[in-house]
Amino acid sequence: MTDNNAPTPSGSSVVRVWDLPTRLFHWLLALAVVAQVTTGLIGGGAMAWHFRVGYCIFGLIVFRVVWGLVGGHWSRFASFAYGPASVLRYLRGQQLSSDLFHVGHNPLGSASVFAMLAMLALQVATGLVADDEIANAGPLNRYVSSSFALAMTGWHKGPGIALILALIVLHIGAIAFYTWRKGQDLVRPMFGGDKRLPASIPASVDDRLTRVRALAIALACAALVAAVVKLGG
Repeated sequence: MTDNNAPTPSGSSVVRVWDLPTRLFHWLLALAVVAQVTTGLIGGGAMAWHFRVGYCIFGLIVFRVVWGLVGGHWSRFASFAYGPASVLRYLRGQQLSSDLFHVGHNPLGSASVFAMLAMLALQVATGLVADDEIANAGPLNRYVSSSFALAMTGWHKGPGIALILALIVLHIGAIAFYTWRKGQDLVRPMFGGDKRLPASIPASVDDRLTRVRALAIALACAALVAAVVKLGG
């Protein structure tokens, strides 16, 4: 959730806000969550894909955590980890000149990002140890007690998925609100990466070296997920 079309002075220019790795992460995660919910609801033979997609989400989350430390300027957590004072200023409409809420994630969008990452991480963690007592068990199920596994399964199939769906509904609702009520396009910048902003706004580096580094991180994340899954083999 971003505040895209804040007024800009005459000296504005096209600024790269979302680097390619961040944009790919965003859309791949969206597709993966849809696939995960769908396969979970279908059950049966679709559960094999439910697990595979879950591993993909695992890798994507790890990648985003790392990229939040070393990625493009506006993708780094430091650029949208707001304190209480900043949140209050945003809610009251008392933005200071130093508050760049209109560039990357605004305070509400920031809360949405962190909440979604936290809930998906918890959903992945519970899925790794879950056991439906029929035919499917997470790869790390062997390392926990039956009572703990059943408790995690209950969370994974109940409150966990319900909370994620609620966050998705809120996210889509916020996009619709900003688009229709405020005339602010929140979707296009996540495709193209750019926004028209004051020329003084720092751009995110999105060159070939950045993308190669992101690919190396993604491969390392995939290797980590494979190693975790293999523990259950």
